[in-house]
Amino acid sequence: DMNVDQLVRAAQSGDELAFGQVMDRCYDTMYRYALKCCGNRAQAEDITQQACIKLARSIHQYRFEAAFSSWLYRLVVNCAKDWLKAQHRHNRPDDDAAPSDATTPPVRNDAEDAVYLAQILDWIEGLGQGFRETVVLVLGEGLTHLEAAEVLQVKESTISWRIHEVRKKLNLQQKVEANL
Repeated sequence: DMNVDQLVRAAQSGDELAFGQVMDRCYDTMYRYALKCCGNRAQAEDITQQACIKLARSIHQYRFEAAFSSWLYRLVVNCAKDWLKAQHRHNRPDDDAAPSDATTPPVRNDAEDAVYLAQILDWIEGLGQGFRETVVLVLGEGLTHLEAAEVLQVKESTISWRIHEVRKKLNLQQKVEANL
C-alpha cells in the first residue's frame, strides 16, 4: 500500500488511479476544513468541489517541501477565500438574514448554532485578512501555530499575534456586554 507522497508522485506522473486514491484519502479532510470555514454543508460541498478541481489542475505544483497536508490545507483555504468572496459579491440583501441554506441542514443540524457560527466567522473576517483562516486552522483544526503558519505562508509570530488579537477582542466584547 502506497503512502500519500508516493501516490502524489504517481499522480504527478499522470497516473489517474493514483490521483483517485489521493482524492479518496483527502476528500473528507478537505470537506471538514471547508465546513469549518463556512459553517454550512451545502457551501462546504461547493468549496470542496472547487478544491478538488484545483487539486487536479495543480497537483504537479506540489514540491514536497512541506507536508502534503499543509499544501492541501493551503489549497482549500484559497478555494474557500475565493468562494466566500464570490458569494459576498453576489449576496442579495435578504441573504444576510439567513446565512444557512434552508434546504440543507446546518452544522450539527442546529439552525441556531449555524447562525451563531456565521456571525462569529463574519466578525472574525472583519478583523482583517487572514484572521478567519488562522482561527479555523488553529482552533477548528487543532494545528499548531507553526503548522498554520506553513499553511498560510506567513510567520509563526503572525499566527500567534492573530490568535492573541482575537482573544483580546473577545474579552473586550465580553466586558462591554457585561456593562450594558
